[in-house]
Order: sequence, then C-alpha cells, then structure tokens
Amino acid sequence: MLSSAILLLFLLPCACGENPAIQLILTNKGLQYGKHAGAGWVQDKLGSVTLPDLSGDFSLLIGSVHYTLSGISIEKCDFPEPSVEFFQNSTGLKASLSGLSVALTGEWTSSYGIIHDEGTFSMAVFNVDVLSVVELGRDADGRLSLSSLLCEAHVQDVQIQIRGGASWIIQLIVDHNRGRIRGDIESRICPQMEEAIVELERHLQAVNVSFDVGEALSLDLPLSLPPVVSASALSLGLKGEFYSIKTHKEPPFEAQPFTLPPQPGYMLSVGLSEFTLNSAFYGFFSSGLLQLLVDDGMIPPGSPVRLNTTSLGRYIPQLAQMFPDLLMNLQVYAREAPMFSLQPDAGKLSVEGTVKAFAIFPNGTQIPVFTLDSVSTSHGRTSLTFSTVMNLFSSSLTLSLVASEVGPFSVSKILSRNKNNNKTSFLVSRVHSRFLFAD
Repeated sequence: MLSSAILLLFLLPCACGENPAIQLILTNKGLQYGKHAGAGWVQDKLGSVTLPDLSGDFSLLIGSVHYTLSGISIEKCDFPEPSVEFFQNSTGLKASLSGLSVALTGEWTSSYGIIHDEGTFSMAVFNVDVLSVVELGRDADGRLSLSSLLCEAHVQDVQIQIRGGASWIIQLIVDHNRGRIRGDIESRICPQMEEAIVELERHLQAVNVSFDVGEALSLDLPLSLPPVVSASALSLGLKGEFYSIKTHKEPPFEAQPFTLPPQPGYMLSVGLSEFTLNSAFYGFFSSGLLQLLVDDGMIPPGSPVRLNTTSLGRYIPQLAQMFPDLLMNLQVYAREAPMFSLQPDAGKLSVEGTVKAFAIFPNGTQIPVFTLDSVSTSHGRTSLTFSTVMNLFSSSLTLSLVASEVGPFSVSKILSRNKNNNKTSFLVSRVHSRFLFAD
C-alpha cells in the first residue's frame, strides 16, 4: 500500500557488444546526492498521494463481515532518509528504508449479509521497513532495463480508529483482527513495488535511443554493453554514433576501446571518444554537405585579398592577363571526411580538401581556371581550470596544384608570400572556417 510513494525514491538514481564511444560513470557521491534530493522530493509529494483501496473479510461465528478502506490519503509521514548503494552482486542497486511511520485517513464501508454500514477512519502505520534490490540490464535494442530481484517488507504495528455508523461494533472487530490487517498491509507492499518496477520498465522500452540533431544528422545512443556496477560506481557505455539522415552509412572506421579514469570526487564523469566526432564528420561528408561555394561577398570587407583575378593576379600573373578584372568564386569540398584525434590534453583535426577556382564573365558564364588540393592540420590544446577554459591552436596548410587552365604556376610562391604577409592564409583560413562550420 505504501510502496507507491516509497518506490519513487528507490528508483530515482536509476533513471558481447561494440566498443562504446561515450562512457558515463555515476559515482557513489552522485548516487547519494540523488538519493538526498529524491528524499526531499518524495517528502513533498507524499501529501498528494492517494493509496490503493484495502479490502478483506473478517470471519465471525455466523458468517463474515466484508470491509473496504477507500480514499486513503497521507495526513502525516515520518520519512527517514533511506539507504541506497551499488549492489555489485546483482549488477544493480540496493535500497532500504527503516522506521517509516505514516498517519492515514479515509473512508470505510462494511457489509454483513443485507446489512451495510459506512463511516471514516484514521490509521497509523508504525515502523515500516522495506528492502529492495533492483537489477540493471540492457535489452536487445540497447535500452536500460530494470527487474526486481528481491523485496522484503515488514510492518511493526497498525492502529485504526473507526468513526461513524455502527463504529463501536466495527471497532471491536478491527481491534480483534489488527494483526491480520497489519499482515495484509505488509503483504501488499512488495507486489505493488514490483508492479511499479514493471511499469517503469515499460516506459524505458518506449524511450527513443536515436535522436535527430538538426536536419542532417541523427545520433544513436543505445547501450553498447550491459551496465557495469562496482562497489563505488555505475558505468554505462553508449554507442554514441552520428549518422547521416540522408544516407545512414556506416563510417569506414570503428570505435576503439578507451578507459575513462575513475573520479571519486565527482558525482558524474562523461568520456567522449574521437569516434563520436569523426562519425559526425563522416555523416556530413556522406551527405555531400562538406562543400561550399565561396564568392567575394563572403570575404570580410577588411581582407587584403579579394576574390577577383586582379587581386589573385599578384600570385598568378597569367590569371590577370588572360581574364582581366573578373570576379571569381571558389568551389571548396572535402575529398575525404575530416578526421579528429584526441590526446589527454590536446586534439588534432585533419582536413583534406579540393579548391576549384572559376572566373566569372559579365554574362554569368563561369570558366574553370585552376584546381588545388589542400591538406589542413590544426592542433589544439585545452587547459581547464575552475573558472577558465584556455584553448591554444596552431595550424598548418599544404597546397598542391592539381590542374590549371591558365598554365603552370608555383603554389610555393603563394605560400612564401603567405609567410611574409599572411594575406593568403587569412583568405584560406576564412574559407576553411566557413567550409567546416557554416550553418
């Protein structure tokens, strides 16, 4: 009868497979924080809880009296903070509550043959002890599963005060059968708790483990492995893979094993592998989204380099001679999916791309003028303190000439000018930034 409220607290912390790309570790510190917060929440909710009806029969010498206790609500509750711990033996959680006392009120009806009576009652349930062990698992679709392994309940005493109707007769019957009523209440706690666990399990089965992220990608977050429970932590390994909504192609690489070091001082630790980031890049790439058409209007007004044949003619003289005073655009696309690699305190992003340059005639006709392959590598190092995140980046760019409709020219000449005045690098960095991070 009381389990409807008690189970709310017990399950609050819960809310052969491939390698997980995302790992979550809930420590005992986090479990106890959740338990403490949940105990306060349950205490606040108990006043609005309506408990199930309680009915039965009292045998008399000449027949039996059938009774029903209905509309049972909690008037007062002495709710001690429960104990919740990781239970390594069953890969789950062990919760216990000791010394719960509840004051209840409600209505009673009774029938003895053709005689019917009714009234109200007050009930005090003293020193309720409950022990529950819940096993955590993984179903075939990668959702978290729950099952009740053990439930024990004990009620020390029950007192009932009957009012209304032929209350003095009913009171005598109730007092005589108080032990039976106590046992009836006691026997109903675990079945209702187990029924609530089954209901929660049905809700878990309806949880979506794949989510659309914008219009291009979906993110799969099923459990890759069953939960792992130790004496001090609960570990969950999630698939953590992005897919292109358009193609849903698997990337040509797999998630590699990685270890998330325990952090006992933290309530929750989250580990993200490079596979998750790279699967996102591959999703964009396989959808054909890692491409961009850059025109002069996209170059910042203060840039010393413009997208026209005159400006670029300083680096490629024959371009300005063959196509004087024409605007240009650049078709930029990735040859391969960008790859990101993680180190303990740094990251590296490699992008292999192709840049096709076109001269634009006044009538709108576009003529290809040259094609470059590029390899860009960026290194980043992150330093995290209590109040500051510091990022240090360095990058390198390699260009090679693939084709030229204006005749051969030296790409190294462009890069050498780049070292002297940084003009070209400014333009190229803007192109790559838009290419990788444009909306």
